[in-house]
Amino acid sequence: MGKVFESLSPTDYANVLPRTQFINFSIHSLLQTPNRIAGPAFTVQLIAGDHLMMHAAIYEAPKGSIIVVDGVDTDFAVAGGNVCAVAQKRGITGFVVDGVVRDVEEIKENAFPVFAKGVFPVPGSKKAKLPLNQPIVCGGVTVNPGDIIVADSEGIAVIPQYTAVEVYEKAKKKADAEQKMSLDEWQANHERRIKEALLHATPKV
Repeated sequence: MGKVFESLSPTDYANVLPRTQFINFSIHSLLQTPNRIAGPAFTVQLIAGDHLMMHAAIYEAPKGSIIVVDGVDTDFAVAGGNVCAVAQKRGITGFVVDGVVRDVEEIKENAFPVFAKGVFPVPGSKKAKLPLNQPIVCGGVTVNPGDIIVADSEGIAVIPQYTAVEVYEKAKKKADAEQKMSLDEWQANHERRIKEALLHATPKV
């Protein structure tokens, strides 16, 4: 499933999805040259200072999924190099973490896609048991299990599962049309639309 959605950038999806479906830019790739990833979300809710369910998720999430995490805060790392390595070994596509991780050099060495707020060396505890794969909020966006995540250096799109095919088709149609335009054609079309917008714009002092 992910390969189809991976063919378009978050910027393409931004042409057909509302702002509310894009995770805050503070969550970004920890790899210098990230490949685009896409796949269904497997969601993880943590509590402050505890990352037990993140460790559990790497054994529960199906191959091809993207583990999406609400880490609550940035006081403790929710995952490290071994967790990422095991996830990668099990065929998990990547992590999107509203929080911080550690062992970033190991993550880079293995080229495992991790999108997070940053890096912090101290891990949390492993005491709190919560249900996995429930609706969460990550980077200001409600993410439901099975929603399609598309992430690259441009940002992270969350495509609702039940409208994902329709959204993809609309985004692809628009992207294909723009790709067929020469720069001169794009400029002429753009200039016409800007002039029209200026005619209807409200003057501001």
